[in-house]
Amino acid sequence: QVQLVESGGGLLQAGDSLRLSCTASGITFSTYYMGWFRQSPGKEREFVAAISRFGVNTFYADSVKGRFTISRDNAKNTVYLQMNSLKLEDTAVYYCAVKVSGVTAVLSSNYAHWGQGTQVTVSS
Repeated sequence: QVQLVESGGGLLQAGDSLRLSCTASGITFSTYYMGWFRQSPGKEREFVAAISRFGVNTFYADSVKGRFTISRDNAKNTVYLQMNSLKLEDTAVYYCAVKVSGVTAVLSSNYAHWGQGTQVTVSS
């Protein structure tokens, strides 16, 4: 049984930094690309970042490029999302997921085994 557990969310002010973690179990972690997505109330889930199996390649949404960094530690079965210079519009529930199909890393339909999500709230 695959399980993903996100942690690290919280209430912050604009300009702050935060690191999210997502620990996986039930899969051979190093054989999968991993991704982070987020969803705000009334909006569709959107791609944030993805990382290749050994972290060589990373992908970012334009809205977070230069501010967020995705990384992974295969020994710990964990993927991270370092978020710097947070903005009000970064407020969302953040989810990690396992990329199980397809070529592109940005489509949520290529992912499965979603975590329960962690809330990030940025205030002014």
